[in-house]
Amino acid sequence: MSVVGSTTSGGDRVANELEETANGAGPLHGVRVLDLSTVLAGPLACQILGDFGADVIKVEHPLKGDSFRTHGAQKDGFGLWWKIVSRNKRCITLNLSQPEGAATLLRLVTAADIVVENFRPGTLERWGVGWDEISAANPRTILARITGFGQTGPYSHRPGFGTLAEAMSGFAAVTGQPDGPPTLPSMGLADSLCGMAAVGALGMALWHRDRPGGSGRGQMIDLSLLEPIMCAVGPGPTVYDQLGTLQQRTGNRSSSNAPRNTYLTADGRWLAISTSATSIAERVMTLVGHPEVIAEPWFSSAAGRAAHVDLLDEMVASWISQRDATTVMEAFERAEAAVAPVYSAADLLEDPHVRATEMITHVADEDLGPLAMQNVLFRMSETPGSIRCTGGALGADTDEVLSEAGLLPGEIAGLRETGAIA
Repeated sequence: MSVVGSTTSGGDRVANELEETANGAGPLHGVRVLDLSTVLAGPLACQILGDFGADVIKVEHPLKGDSFRTHGAQKDGFGLWWKIVSRNKRCITLNLSQPEGAATLLRLVTAADIVVENFRPGTLERWGVGWDEISAANPRTILARITGFGQTGPYSHRPGFGTLAEAMSGFAAVTGQPDGPPTLPSMGLADSLCGMAAVGALGMALWHRDRPGGSGRGQMIDLSLLEPIMCAVGPGPTVYDQLGTLQQRTGNRSSSNAPRNTYLTADGRWLAISTSATSIAERVMTLVGHPEVIAEPWFSSAAGRAAHVDLLDEMVASWISQRDATTVMEAFERAEAAVAPVYSAADLLEDPHVRATEMITHVADEDLGPLAMQNVLFRMSETPGSIRCTGGALGADTDEVLSEAGLLPGEIAGLRETGAIA
């Protein structure tokens, strides 16, 4: 039974949804997703959908597999990032560039709510499984197309990676020390933002299709890596358009507020503080022994404090540098001022709040045993998500999925002989 767009009676639907909730099925129970994508935005979007109950079928090339399997740290030949981002997915192989593989994909599309891909524009069309073919096979299917620069425009056919989006979005230009180079993030920031944006877009497309009076049809979603991180960087284009000014690199300082920085304690720990609200700024300056600065006319506005960042930073840094991290943290907590330690992954695993709220959980893995990983992205009181399995072996579920699609054993064997599947 599909929660989205269910055709059961009201009473049966409620009963089924209650049963699904009790079983931890998640709000997307009954939604089927074909994940044709690779590093990182598409797979992350599909991971989140799977975390919340969708039946995600991960499609990989029979010989090459997904390059994500060898991306990042490995243990005993198994990719640790793969174990996370491919959790809650069933793994099949399918050579989409072969006619037999393309035809098989369209058979899977007939029962699919969502298809996610991140090939260069025109690739699916070249294989005969573009939007027109997908929509003809199942008018209810939603196709999310994730690329570096979108499906149209002069850059649409360029290779697109998160690094390029991080550079072009304005992020690198405003990140780093004032006298240093533009700085790129050391993680997949643009891809991760895009993946989470894709989840929102897919949710809206499902609602548009299945809400009372909805269209009943799927649609194509064109999502670039560039646009979500442009949104996250902030109002730079508007500020330049209206004022002709460009944000400069300020290190860990904020260009719009102060004090905001990382500060070194007497015992060598780094702490971060933020004072986006004036009331918090007042508490911090009182705590560090400089209440007199609060009376200055410029202190009452964030812009005024940013203009006096050197003075405020010196006052805060001096006070923190004379105390150990525990003393500083406790004092800030008593003052109801915002502070947090700068953590490594090791610190996260030991943090009492992270442990108590299970932000990091341990999941059984058939190859490596219990694996620590980030839990589901958000908490839902009625339909919570869950992690049911880690990323699996290449083609582990091919026969099962194809059998569900109506292929007979002989047909599956024939596909294997042609190399369309492994």
